[in-house]
Amino acid sequence: MVFLTQLLRDVRQTMFRGTEQHAIPPLDGAFSPNDRLDTCLPIGDPLLYPDDVVEGGDGALYVSVGPQVLRLAGDGYVERSVFARFDHDAGGLAVHPDGRLLVCVAGRGLVAVDTAGRQTWLNQAEDRPLRCLTSAAVAADGAIFVSEGSSRYEPDNWCRDLMEKSRSGRLVVCGPGLDAAKVLLRGLSYPYGLAVSADRRYLWFTESWAHRVSRAEIDGQAIATPNPVVGNLPGYPARLGRAIDGFWLSLFAVRTHLIEFVLREDDYRYEMMRTIPPSLWIAPTLAASGHVLEPMQSGSVKALGIHKPWAPPRSYGLVARIDDGGEAQESLHSRVGGAYHGITAACETAQGLVIVSKGTGRLLLRKSGAQT
Repeated sequence: MVFLTQLLRDVRQTMFRGTEQHAIPPLDGAFSPNDRLDTCLPIGDPLLYPDDVVEGGDGALYVSVGPQVLRLAGDGYVERSVFARFDHDAGGLAVHPDGRLLVCVAGRGLVAVDTAGRQTWLNQAEDRPLRCLTSAAVAADGAIFVSEGSSRYEPDNWCRDLMEKSRSGRLVVCGPGLDAAKVLLRGLSYPYGLAVSADRRYLWFTESWAHRVSRAEIDGQAIATPNPVVGNLPGYPARLGRAIDGFWLSLFAVRTHLIEFVLREDDYRYEMMRTIPPSLWIAPTLAASGHVLEPMQSGSVKALGIHKPWAPPRSYGLVARIDDGGEAQESLHSRVGGAYHGITAACETAQGLVIVSKGTGRLLLRKSGAQT
């Protein structure tokens, strides 16, 4: 069995050279490493695993943190209050044109919360529960698109979904009243981020395990066949946030040759998953733990007790601005040993760019006009 697996792998690499997962592009050009994320201003005290952020019509920020959504207001967003609470963790957020806040809730589905606190729920699509919603976006006519990363696991089990090389994600649309839900796409490689283009013609979405960003033309509550816009990214894409001239693309981790190697070696990978705790897998992570048994402890990642910024990353911080054609224009990094890893969302606001570092539990502010 092992011989057959290796033979098939060698045949694929010979006949389809450059198409395997290990063909990782270098971090250069607009993706060149820097320390810009580490120079951003932290907003308030640390939070326990913040996940997404949007700006409301009132100019306040809404942030999903565990089983609640916080409202942040004031200069520098220092004023905090609880906007909504749920029984399960809140994730992706979006603001509907009618003022409702759309919240993806793990294991439950999508909820719309109005200004009076009333809730309307969407729990399933085509007789299957929505357990792993990751993002939501609203079309010009008020229709709501949502991405379901996995049909197997809830969001906090994303690493197992990757290690099993699952392609069970779905793209779903429903009416403004969270009714008449239907599935538009199936078999996606963990769709994580959704956004509607500035001209309202296209729906953009990311697929984390395929390392790509695609877009499809919107036709009412349907979409045309999607086309890849950005392919073979150097990391695992998370959410898309609208920018003035394109999108802010968050990448929650970068790819490494070691992880790509493990993803090709099925027998090794399944034995690792069976015998080792998930926190110690050779897999991407939102933040390195520093545990003595953590992978790559013997990989010369430190010199004189300091993490080398060019060392193979266990975790990383990266957000990039792409234009309407998918070309990267600039990026902000927090390299190995940096302070802010596991970037899951970014949002342009009146006060500047707000970035979510889920790995280190911080909200960051890059003020408008800041030179970094």
